[in-house]
Amino acid sequence: MDKIREIADFLKSYDGEPVTLMEVCGTHTASIVENGIESMLSNKIRLITGPGCPVCVTVAAYIDRLCELSKVPNTCVCSFGDMIRVGGSKGSLHDAKAEGGRTLMVYSPLDLIEIAKNEPYTTFIFAAVGFETTTPLYAVLLEEITKQNINNIKLLTALKTMPAVIDKVLSMEHSITGMIAPGHVSVITGYDIFTPFANKYNIPFVVAGFEGEQLLSAIWALAKLRGRSVVKNLYTEAVGKERNDAAYSLVEKYFEPCPAAWRGLGIIENSGMRLRPEYAQFDAGSENLYDDYIPKGCSCGQVIIGAKKPEECPLFGKACTPLTPVGACMVSHEGSCFNYFMKKG
Repeated sequence: MDKIREIADFLKSYDGEPVTLMEVCGTHTASIVENGIESMLSNKIRLITGPGCPVCVTVAAYIDRLCELSKVPNTCVCSFGDMIRVGGSKGSLHDAKAEGGRTLMVYSPLDLIEIAKNEPYTTFIFAAVGFETTTPLYAVLLEEITKQNINNIKLLTALKTMPAVIDKVLSMEHSITGMIAPGHVSVITGYDIFTPFANKYNIPFVVAGFEGEQLLSAIWALAKLRGRSVVKNLYTEAVGKERNDAAYSLVEKYFEPCPAAWRGLGIIENSGMRLRPEYAQFDAGSENLYDDYIPKGCSCGQVIIGAKKPEECPLFGKACTPLTPVGACMVSHEGSCFNYFMKKG
């Protein structure tokens, strides 16, 4: 407790060179807001959010395709809860359901196995979004359905990986002096994956857990390490230096790297994962879903890369609220706008 008090005192009274820190992970954003961490910091320490909410960075073309598929006879589109309300260029899965489409919210991709067995004449399409943390689950699903010869489950993929987008954001946003590396992703990738970017941009990375005290410790470490090319792991109970080879081995069996479209960032080479050609029968039409329609006035594209704070969007808290979301950042519980709105409320 004495150490945390020391850290809190340092961060509140910090009067050194200005520090701008990006937290990449959406769960970190939620914890920062929930714990009121920004109010504990000197005005010389600025926190900005990054592209670590998988729902938030999914482009409209992908949502549009899900909506189309939900209206195909004998087809059901399945997803995690947040995806149901994310808008494409013509509406959301929630809207598609009201128009006769069939959708189903599930808590895990593996839930589909028994569901699909019970309805063999229905094609179940899972909205496969996520980062390195989630992709192994889809690989496990594919492993099971191939073993059990289940042929009525497919994936529409919008899977993304962190390294290329971190490189992209750092190349665009020159004021970032340190990064709170994503904790969940680091469990799979290992922390050494961030070393090339620490060296390239001469900034520190700190891997953090998700409790308030853990995040305060990460911010303290980043302020102390300002200007140094170093990666520090403060989430030692879950994260090691090297990648999780078991998870990567299974993922690489079914998926391969590909370009990916990111909301507000365009197409980034080698930042996505797609099904390998030998497993194309499990793909529901994931290719070329690149259109990045963003509603007029919505600042999601800027919020995702930390160029704007949520409250700087002209729609924030007015036309765009959790009950009437305009942009994806207001839908997901990991979204910056959702979390800042809940803090404001």
